[in-house]
Amino acid sequence: MTPDIAYILHGGHPVPELKKLRAGNLSMSYADGNIRYVIAGQTEIIRMICSAVRDKEWLNVNPQIEEEKIHESEDSFEIHLRCRYRKEEMDLVASYIVQGKPDNSLSLTLEAEALSTFEKNRIGICILHPIEGCAGNNCIIEHTDGSVEQSVFPEDISPYQIFRDIRSMKWTVKGISCRIDFEGDVFETEDQRNWTDSSYKTYSAPLSVQSPVTVEKGTKIFQKITFRASGDFEPLSMVNEATVIRIFPDEKLRIPPVGICRSGRSLPLTPDEIKLLRSARFDHYRVDLHLCENGWQFKAEEFCQEALDLGCRTEFALFFDDNVHQQINNFIDWYSRRCVPAANFLLYHVSFPTTPDNLAAEVIPLLRKVNPDVKISTGTNANFARLNRGRPGETGNDCICYSINPQEHASDNLTLVENLESQFHSVRSAQKIAGNKKIIISPVNIQRRFNASTSFIELPWKGTQMPPQVDSRIMSLFGACWTAGSLKNLCQAGADSITYYETAGERGIFQGDADPSWPLQFPSEKGMIFPVFHVFRFLLTHKQLSLVRCASSRPLVADCLALSDGKQGHLLLVNYTGTRQKIKLECCAGLMRIRSLCSENYPEAAYDNRWTGIKNEKIVKTQESFEIEPFSLNFMEGWLKH
Repeated sequence: MTPDIAYILHGGHPVPELKKLRAGNLSMSYADGNIRYVIAGQTEIIRMICSAVRDKEWLNVNPQIEEEKIHESEDSFEIHLRCRYRKEEMDLVASYIVQGKPDNSLSLTLEAEALSTFEKNRIGICILHPIEGCAGNNCIIEHTDGSVEQSVFPEDISPYQIFRDIRSMKWTVKGISCRIDFEGDVFETEDQRNWTDSSYKTYSAPLSVQSPVTVEKGTKIFQKITFRASGDFEPLSMVNEATVIRIFPDEKLRIPPVGICRSGRSLPLTPDEIKLLRSARFDHYRVDLHLCENGWQFKAEEFCQEALDLGCRTEFALFFDDNVHQQINNFIDWYSRRCVPAANFLLYHVSFPTTPDNLAAEVIPLLRKVNPDVKISTGTNANFARLNRGRPGETGNDCICYSINPQEHASDNLTLVENLESQFHSVRSAQKIAGNKKIIISPVNIQRRFNASTSFIELPWKGTQMPPQVDSRIMSLFGACWTAGSLKNLCQAGADSITYYETAGERGIFQGDADPSWPLQFPSEKGMIFPVFHVFRFLLTHKQLSLVRCASSRPLVADCLALSDGKQGHLLLVNYTGTRQKIKLECCAGLMRIRSLCSENYPEAAYDNRWTGIKNEKIVKTQESFEIEPFSLNFMEGWLKH
């Protein structure tokens, strides 16, 4: 059985169909009530204008669109939208009017009414500002009392709100003057790179307002924002231009150790699964040990034997409660007898967002006695925001650690691709926090493992439906492309160690020797290898090479992970979109071989861990542009220019 084409391409998460609109000299896209990518000439000045409804646990409540009317002309438009938000006790109806006018202005008006009494953390309009073009730029904030403050969009990731109490904000991007006026609530701005979202976000209500807030039945909500742009507008960029991939062969980086997490399923790895994983050549194997639970030693024996069978060192994620002294002594007693090769120790407390310094100060010297050379990390099992707001003290740790997922605020494919860039920013900001310490990213997932607003560990799933930690995009071509983009950004930023996903199962890089548990939502089959496996195999079988920096002219469309031996280039070129894309390579010489993994040969690669695609190999002339298939992985080899 081969999965439906939708699951092969994008895991059943189609890219929203974007409608192109104009407001004077501004161009933009619209889909599902959201304005995206407001462009002035060739410059993005707004990433998104949208509305967010977050429940009492900060989880998104997605709207059901009941009515949508779009009226447009050559240089203006008006959209009327009616939505219903329902989840548990929440029942909210909202009407939106979105207007784009010939004078280069946009407005969004929200009028909502609560049809029930419920608790919420946020209901309101959000504006996302792109990092590129804004970072480091001045911003003038007018407060609700009429006072004016000169501020700036930060270059390093700010742990807390960067602008507060906003009535209006003014800034300039590449000669375009921008202004937003707010009505109906008090707004503020945060740095969303804390959650690896590639934007600053202006929103309401302020986080200083106690939450969650009870919304009584019959409550009415009104908000309006108006955006205006002025200046000398460049001509709009051509739609059909090629994406240019620039490679910089002289800018070399070391490929860091890359590991994988143990599967969350209860069954141990089978001999066939171990054989398959060994062919990928991962550097380490993360195992989570909750030292505050009875019987952890039995799990530790099983997990560490798997690591030995895989030929990997073990990355130990150790979870403590307040009984730290007894728990670390119990672990050291077990570890000193077992002598398991360790890659790293990650220290966590089950009830704190970041490793308490007193825990680290007690545990680290004891671990050093039994293994003086092992690397010890403190930080967070959650997102970068937790690390940024609870920075580790000087406790003798070698590294700081945090995890990554791109779905803290939105789950569509476009947002996931947008957020890849912010993984780079998170490492660069972490390096400034760490000083001379190393940066450990563990783990990276497409979907988040737990809600860091309510817990700091993943709790056992007790439902019968597919758990929220599972995302069917992991089995898709899109998921593999996203992973290549993640590796490119984290490696180029200089991360010292990265751990991804799980081994087998619906959160893994292959299905394994068990049938899928939720075949309707995750239609893989026993023995299936997911395309993401081939991404890791490409990188890890070339560990003797250097990673070289590359840049894409349209990183939301296509990007590249580039390796080199100093002469030849080994490229993994990916297409994030559902359409064929034209590509132009720079700094490549002559001809290059290209082997594509796409929907046509997905079934072939799904049952061959040594898939090469050689029978469909093509030759491209690097001085000319060429096309790549939708959601495709393109493995290329050829000479680089120096």
